[in-house]
Amino acid sequence: MASRTYRAHTSRTSFSSTLSSLSVIILVLGLSCRSCHGFGTFGFDFHHRFSDPVTGILGYDELPQKGSPEYYAVMTHRDRVIRGRHLGETTPLTFVYGNDTYRIDAFGHLHYANVSVGTPRTSYIVALDTGSDLLWLPCDCLSCVKGWNTSDGEVVDFDIYSPNKSSTSKKVPCNSTYCERQQQCTSPSSDCRYKINYLSANTSSSGIVVEDMLHMITDDVKQQPVEAPIAFGCGRIQTGIFLSGAAPNGLLGLGMDAVSIPTMLAKQGLASDSFSMCFGIDGSGRIRFGDNGTAGQPETPFYVRDIYPTYNITVTQIAVGESVTDLEFYAIWDSGTSFTYLNDPAYTQISKSFNSAIKDKRVTDDLPFEYCYTVSPNQTLNLTMKGGKQYNVIHPHVALSDGEGNILFYCLGVVKSDDVNIIGQNFMTGYRIIFDREKNVLGWRGSDCYNDEETSTLAISPSKSPPSKSPAASPTIDPEATANTSKIPSATPNSVSPKLSSFTCAFIMVLSAIFAIV
Repeated sequence: MASRTYRAHTSRTSFSSTLSSLSVIILVLGLSCRSCHGFGTFGFDFHHRFSDPVTGILGYDELPQKGSPEYYAVMTHRDRVIRGRHLGETTPLTFVYGNDTYRIDAFGHLHYANVSVGTPRTSYIVALDTGSDLLWLPCDCLSCVKGWNTSDGEVVDFDIYSPNKSSTSKKVPCNSTYCERQQQCTSPSSDCRYKINYLSANTSSSGIVVEDMLHMITDDVKQQPVEAPIAFGCGRIQTGIFLSGAAPNGLLGLGMDAVSIPTMLAKQGLASDSFSMCFGIDGSGRIRFGDNGTAGQPETPFYVRDIYPTYNITVTQIAVGESVTDLEFYAIWDSGTSFTYLNDPAYTQISKSFNSAIKDKRVTDDLPFEYCYTVSPNQTLNLTMKGGKQYNVIHPHVALSDGEGNILFYCLGVVKSDDVNIIGQNFMTGYRIIFDREKNVLGWRGSDCYNDEETSTLAISPSKSPPSKSPAASPTIDPEATANTSKIPSATPNSVSPKLSSFTCAFIMVLSAIFAIV
């Protein structure tokens, strides 16, 4: 999970200093796990801001008024999704509280889902990351974020997982297939320890690997409960940006490793080895396991390396407005990275072509993006993928605003990379993305994530994903933290979050703009 995160919400006077502190967050979950000693990945659900629970809890002016045309449009959409979605041989799965996800600006512009594990079940708002494999939750913490401080001074606690409090929890022994470093075991029955260092400076998660139940439902009219035994990280020590903004309540890896959640679900015969994520323009989203997409959708093959396999795709041509250039390069398709990171020559080609077509004078302030303007650029960006299919980047620019929502600058949402190329979440906006691990292809289709019920499903077959490790970086340990998001700026989407009942928990995060991480 290459999760580089950043938020752009500050007053103009403190804009530069805030952005400096945020530059650390940009590297957030950076290509997760260059060293992962344990297990990794799982699945979750997103909830959109117009749903009844959100409206009921928040009473937000921006939400559809009950009885309005927009309200009924949203409600009938949910009915259609439940009633007629899947006609294939298998039924896709989602999380027990639904398939909705949220983009939370206060937490680094990543998408989050509400996941429940254990008996009795406890709920967590986890970042969704296709660039890593391990699902970890804060667990019997020595160093982690334990709650939120609201602007009113109220503290809202997070659920913290504890194996001793779940009747279905089991420790994973060191000789388990879930344990990658078996040769380092002191005995076959000793704890399976893990540690993941992320690309973001001094950011890591460490603890032991445990097994427990992930609570899911079939994504159909019956909504039958499904209890999936999964292995995941009991994260006792989190460091770096996990204490100051990104993934404060856990991270769900969705990568290609044999121990990822999609792989575990497929191996147990619960879903086919494919999943989809939808990234709505308004910050809403969806996730479904066992979703193979639609017939005729554009696709491009994954380029899978033997070491650290990731969702690597190949770009063969770049078109910025009228400027078209044949240029082949590889990039990791990573939902755990907020923005897009490219090295040369791809970065220079896109940025210079983008800048040459814009008449507005470039802003030279100290900003995290190199190409920023005071007027919204009207410039198109298209990528031609290997196989010849076109991928239109719907929103190539990012709007940076102050704490009151006033837009200050419009920036090309691409950062120059010193290492790998990463297609981040901002380039996925407006699409339903299919990660088909059986066919080994990436598929996509334009979507608002509301009218998204056309899917196909395939018969279940054993997962062929090879066991592997994932990439990553290094740590500094900090004491336990309490979240307080009002100090973290943002760049034009929504928010969600805290503890309370699992469903409620996900929606309070919509108010994360008024919270601050301490």
